[in-house]
Formats: sequence, structure tokens, C-alpha cells
Amino acid sequence: MTSRYSTLGMFSPVSIAATTAIVLASQALAAPTWIGVYGSFERHDGANPGTHTILMNQDYYGLNAQIGIQVNGGPWTTYQMSYAGNNSGNSTWTYTPAASYPPGSTVNYYFHGYDNWGANIYDNNNGSNYSFTASLVPSSNPGMGSQVVNGNTTFRVWAPNATSVSVAGSFNGWSTTANPLASEAGGNWSVDVAGDLDGETYKYVIDGTLWKNDPHARDVTNSVGESIVVNDPPYVWSSFTTPGWTDMVIYQMHTGTYNDVPGGNPGTWASAITKLDHIQDMGFNAVKLMPVAEFAGDFSWGYNPAHPFAPESIYGTPTDLKDFVDECHQRGIAVLIDVVYNHLGPSDLDLWQFDGWSSTGSGGGIYFFEDWRAQTPWGHTRPDYGRNEVREYLKDNALYWLTEFNADGLRWDSTINIRTQNNGFGGDIAEGWTLMQYINNEIDATMPWKISIAEDLQKNDWMTKGTGAGGAGFDSQWDAGFVHPIRDAIIEQNDANRDMYAVRDAIATIYNGDMVDRVVYTESHDEVANGKARVPEEIWPGNAGSWYSKKRSTLGAGLVFTSPGVPMIFQGQEFLEDGYFADTDPIDWAKATTYSGIVDLYTDLVGLRKNSGGKTAGLGGNNVNVHHVNNTNKLVAFHRWKNGGNGDDVIVVANFSGTGYSSYNIGFPSGGTWKVRFNSDWNGYDSSFGNWNAYDTTASWGAKDGMSYNGNVGIGPYTVIILSKD
Repeated sequence: MTSRYSTLGMFSPVSIAATTAIVLASQALAAPTWIGVYGSFERHDGANPGTHTILMNQDYYGLNAQIGIQVNGGPWTTYQMSYAGNNSGNSTWTYTPAASYPPGSTVNYYFHGYDNWGANIYDNNNGSNYSFTASLVPSSNPGMGSQVVNGNTTFRVWAPNATSVSVAGSFNGWSTTANPLASEAGGNWSVDVAGDLDGETYKYVIDGTLWKNDPHARDVTNSVGESIVVNDPPYVWSSFTTPGWTDMVIYQMHTGTYNDVPGGNPGTWASAITKLDHIQDMGFNAVKLMPVAEFAGDFSWGYNPAHPFAPESIYGTPTDLKDFVDECHQRGIAVLIDVVYNHLGPSDLDLWQFDGWSSTGSGGGIYFFEDWRAQTPWGHTRPDYGRNEVREYLKDNALYWLTEFNADGLRWDSTINIRTQNNGFGGDIAEGWTLMQYINNEIDATMPWKISIAEDLQKNDWMTKGTGAGGAGFDSQWDAGFVHPIRDAIIEQNDANRDMYAVRDAIATIYNGDMVDRVVYTESHDEVANGKARVPEEIWPGNAGSWYSKKRSTLGAGLVFTSPGVPMIFQGQEFLEDGYFADTDPIDWAKATTYSGIVDLYTDLVGLRKNSGGKTAGLGGNNVNVHHVNNTNKLVAFHRWKNGGNGDDVIVVANFSGTGYSSYNIGFPSGGTWKVRFNSDWNGYDSSFGNWNAYDTTASWGAKDGMSYNGNVGIGPYTVIILSKD
């Protein structure tokens, strides 16, 4: 039968009026004599809210359809259905509710067909009505974890082996049944819960009995507590431009011990803020925070992350961490955050067997390798870098610190244990290498000005090669090839045993032709603990304030700030902090007064490295030539330059012996007057220093050390001097 609807739909209003007589002649055919469904049609498609569909035995003209709906025994409500087209001479009618039904609701319904002339017919399941139970409805909002969207709260979690998941929390009396999650593709589960649940605590309940914190929780009460819904207003960040990497000078900080007193709880981000002026006054333009993700207990270095997306609760709230970053930015200081992807936990780790599954029964489950690759120096908790969901999880975490907390870069802990099974032994992990490439590519594509630093400590230049060439894609790496030879040389008690050739090689190393490719230092959290101590303490155990400790520790500092690389010191190094680093032992700020001159020495070195006076640009250049090595008398001299010329060329002389020299001849790259910009033996830095006459000198024609000019310098014992031309 030809569709009257499609035919009439082709007429204009005038032509419809002109054909009224024809239509009237056929009106009697419009009265419905049956209503129902057949074939592939269903009265309800089973979704929530889903679509209701019926057919009537006549075509559209003059017909109407309604549906009556009752939810959970409440009042009946009638809704008009919409004509959806002709189907083999029958008219199709549909109705889709505007909103989903509460999951588990019992929905009763019937259909009513009628025409414009009083004919009626019902389809009501022979008087008992049709019914269905409203199914769970996945959220249409994107994103993992909990988030408040348009006044309601979405929860989503990955649990591919679960048969049921619900969210229980303070908002529903910790009910395990009130808010079930709907299964989605890819093993995700989600639900929208009515209301802004900001500040409410919650956990997921998997298969009715397994209680787990949210892997994406952005705040937790503590490492063994509950997850917290976070809906903070958008943070208003101060304007800030990350310093150029060639000018970056890093201060490594441990939040819990940076500004605290012994006893009680650790220091906080708020307490650390009150000492940021010290870092600014010294000229540092980057702070490297040791890990900030929630760890087990209250005292820790931070390299045992239990909740990777939640800032450590003992240090403060997520907003407190943002305040710290912003206060740094207001002072011109970038913030680099330490991340740990070589292992997780191992304690207080809800990710372990998260959805109850393990291929072996004893392995870590969906987030972890379950073969030989699981084992790390810290436990069997290496993430499964080969599983796409885990790769996304770690990538999202890296980007989270850079975006949500406006950090300016990342330092990756022990990348050697991402790419190998055990500190370079036990087998390569190819998936770890591609994970590093993947995340670094994401950072480079979206935030290329933010630096990514590896702690690999293998002197492997492939770590900082681009991913297109097969490298890991890092921008820099901590250099074991610098710290270990230099520490050895300044800690050694006997001058005769100091190896100037090892010192030469430590100074001269540049990876991939770019001095930014390495971070150089004599102290870090690892180098001043784990059986080792602060450099002044190592030089004279129990007498870190001795003349020898002051002289040789500052000799090492002189090389940190003049060798090619990104210089870094560890908190308290600038005022001769003694002993070894412990997460329960705050640094002693009284030493900043006692050794204020040493603080000034470090401040001057920072200024010279940053070329604040406009006379030492070469210290930020890629070029170095260690042109003078005297392994008998224990001196080295080297030339640093960027483009060369006055104010650029820099000569550094380092004396590793206890003997000073009043007229020591070395080569210079050009003639004329070379002025002393820094003398670590100046007694303004410490009253016990000899103030050796390190005079301005004139370089004259005459080959020396492979250079065309030479000149005499004065240099004290265990001293560094820096010279350049106006």
C-alpha cells in the first residue's frame, strides 16, 4: 500500500487543501484495528531509558499513539509517541524518555492507539501491562576516577575481571548496593551519582566484597584510608615562563625535611613556602621536589608511591601543593616533580590484585607484570608496561603533574629499572623503553618547553637522543660520570691519590653535543644516604665544619657550576649540612647563619653560571676544553665558551692539592687582561680561608697547553678560580 504520509508530505498547504475530498473519502480506512509488534521490533529495547516501539495496522493519516508509564508503582503518566515511518503499510511509532530511570527501577507500560474520529485500541499485555527492570547506565562523561560534571558526580574505574562494581561512600552511608556501576567496553565501569560530592570519601566495592581505593584518586585521607572526591574551583595561576634549560640551576628539596623541626609531623608545602625566599635570593631558578604522591606512612623519601595521583596528605592538600608551585613561580622558580614508574608501593598498595585477578594467584594482577619482569629491587611491583591500560595510566599521571599542578618538568626515578629488570641486569624490558618514548613524545607534542630528566646513571647517551632516532627522548639525565669521580677526588684524604685524569673526563663529558643533556652535582638524596654522607661529613667524619671540609666541598661546588651541564645542589648543601640525609631529620637552618659566607659562595657561583654579571656567558655554552692537567701537582684548567670572545670565554682553574701557587702558568685562548670573577679562597666566604691572591692576569703570546697564549695565575689550596675578559 502506498504511504499516504510520504505522498502528502510532498504537497504544499494549498495542494493539501485541494485534495481534501480525496482524503476524506479514505478516512474510514484510518481506524486502527490492531496494535502491537512483529518481526525484529520490540516493545522496549532493553536499554535505560531505552526506546519504546509499536506498529499500528493503518498508515499515518488520522492516527495517534500514546504510551502510559509507571515507575516503581507510582502514578501513571501518559506521553505522546512520535510517528517514525511506514513499514509495509503499517505505521511505526516510538517514544524515548528524556532521562534514564534509576537503575533497578521497575517500569510498567502500555500502549494506546486512536484516530481522529474516536476509534481506540490498547496493547496492554492482556490487561497486566508490560514491564522491565531499568538497567545500569554508563556515564557519558569522559575521564577516569571521580569528577564533578554539571553538578553531578561521575565515577569510572578499570576492573576488567570484575562481575560487579559499586561505589560506597560517606554520601550513601557506605552502602555496597546503592550506587552500582555499569559495565562499559574495555573493562571500564562507570556511573553518574546525583549531586556535587566534593569532599565526600569513597571506595569501590568489587564483586561485593573487595574494597579498593580509586586508582585515580586525586586525594586520599591517608595511604590506608579512603579516596576523596575533589571538585576544587579552577586554580588561578600566576604568570610564569619556564627558564631556558641552558640557564636552569636546580635546588633539590625534600618537602618533609626542608623546613621543619625535629619531632612531630614532617614539614609541609606551606612550611616550605616560608623558606622559598632563601632559594630565590641565592638565584636558583628551579626546585626539584622529591616525590609528592601519597606514600605509606608519614615519613618517607617518597619513592614508595601508594596512590600515584594523590598528593601526599601529610604534606597538605592538593591546593597546598598548587600554592607551593605558584609561590615558586612568583619568585621566578620552576618546579620539577620526581615521578616513580619503575615500581609502585610496595606497601599500602590498593592496585595490587585490584579486581581480584592474578594469572598466578600470587602476582600483582592487572596493573603489574606477572613474570620475571615483575621483580624489582623494591619488590615484585613493576607496572605492566606492555598493557595499554597501564601505559595510559602512567602517561596520564605524568601529564597530570604537568597540567593540574602546573609543574615545569619531571625527574624520572631509576629509569634503568624501567628498561631493565634489576639495575641493568636480569634482562632488558623492551616495553619499558617504549613507555619512556611514548610519554616523552606526549610531553614534547603538548608541552615542549617542559623538561624531562632521567635518573639512569649509566652514562648512556641514548637516554637523551630523540625518539625518532631510537632514543628514549629525555631532555637530560643525572650524570654518574660526573658525581662519582668528583666526589672521589674531593673526599680522598691523600692529595697524591687524587686522579686528575678522572676529573678531566668528568668535566669534559657532553652527551650528544648538548650540555643540557646532563645534570651535574656532588650531592643528591642518594649520594648523601644509603651508607654515604654529606660531602663535608665524608671529608672529615664528625667535623663537617672543618677547614678541609669547607675547602674541598666548595672546590667540588665550583666544578658543579662551571662544568658543562645543568647544575644541581641538594638542600642544605649551601650551608655545610652534616651527617647523612634521613626523612626524619630536618635540615638545620641555624647553619645558614653560622655559614652565611658559604651561602654567599654558592650564591656567587649561581650568578656566574647564569651570567648575571654579563661576563661569563661561556658557562652556559656547549663548548669545553680541559687544556691543562697536572696529575703531579693536582691541578686542572679548562676553557668554557658559547660563541667565544670577551664576556664569553671563561677559564676555570681548580687546585686539588693543599699547596697554593702564587705564579702558576697555564694556557689562555686569547691575549690581554683576564679578570678574576671568583676565588673560592676569599676570606669573605669564611674567616678561616687564606684569601690567596688570585690576581687579574695578562695573557701573552706564547704557546701553552695547546693554546696560543699563556699567563700566570695565583690560586690557593683546594681552590677554584674563574677568569674572563671584559
